[in-house]
Amino acid sequence: MPQSTHDQIAELHNLAAHAHTVAAEAHGKGDHLTAHELSRQALEHSQRAYEHSKQLAEEAEKAARK
Repeated sequence: MPQSTHDQIAELHNLAAHAHTVAAEAHGKGDHLTAHELSRQALEHSQRAYEHSKQLAEEAEKAARK
């Protein structure tokens, strides 16, 4: 995989991690509605990062077979 692809994947995972941290802070402050929304967003970021990583890995595997 090109380095830019690794950078993209890393950025997606960092975004998800940041979203989880923000959600945890909101939970700690007792702001449950906001925390719930932030948790949902964090989950969506994590799922997108996973799907993108999976897709790029499959593409790299196909390219390596050629």
